[in-house]
Amino acid sequence: MTVIPADVFGSPNIGVYCFCTEHVIIVPPGLTNRKMEQFEQALGVNVCKTTVAGSTLVGALVTGNSNGLLVPGTIRDYEHERLREFSKVAIVDSRWTALGNVILANDFGAVVHPDAPKEIMEAVGIELGVKSVQGKIATLPFVGSLGIATNKGAILSAGTIREEQSVIESALRVEAKLGTTNGGVQFVRSGILANSKGAVVGPLTRGAELMQISIALGL
Repeated sequence: MTVIPADVFGSPNIGVYCFCTEHVIIVPPGLTNRKMEQFEQALGVNVCKTTVAGSTLVGALVTGNSNGLLVPGTIRDYEHERLREFSKVAIVDSRWTALGNVILANDFGAVVHPDAPKEIMEAVGIELGVKSVQGKIATLPFVGSLGIATNKGAILSAGTIREEQSVIESALRVEAKLGTTNGGVQFVRSGILANSKGAVVGPLTRGAELMQISIALGL
C-alpha cells in the first residue's frame, strides 16, 4: 500500500482533475506517461484518459464505485465510449452536472447532497448498487468535495460535526476521521485520490496531514 505526492498540470488539486475507484483512475488528456504510471502503480488501477463534457475537471463531474460510474448528461458520445472500455457507465439526466461534488460513495453506501433531485438518488441506488442517505459535512451540502471514502475508511473536513460524522460512518460502513490536505484545505477530496490499495496526495500536503490521511484510509 503506497501513498505518494503528485500534482496535475502543476496544481495540487489533483482530486478536481482526476477520479478513481478500486479498478480505474480517470485522468484528463495531457498528463505525461510517467505521471500516469505513478498513479497506476500507487492505486493498483487501470488508467483511462479522457475529458468529460469537454472539460479536464473530471473529478468534479464524475463519481462512482466498483459497480460503475455516474456521469452528467453533458458527456459527449466519444467520452462515454471511452469510459465504457473500463467500467459500467450511467448517464444521469439532471441539471446537476457536478456529480463528484454532491455524492460521496464507496462500495458499501453513499451520502448525497441534501437537496439532490430524485434522479440522482435513484442513480446511486440503481447504478452504484448501494443505499444512500442525504447529509452534510461541516454544515455544508457538498459532501463529495468535503470528504473522500474508500472501502477501508473515510476522511472528512476538519469542520465536520459529530452528528454528521455518525451519519456518514453508518451510511458508508467505515470509520471516518477528520483532517485537511494541501496545507489546511478543508475540501479534502480536492487534494486526495485514494482507494483501498493506495493514495495520491497533493504535494502541499504536510506531514501531519499525510499521517492522518494514511491512518484514516487504512494505508
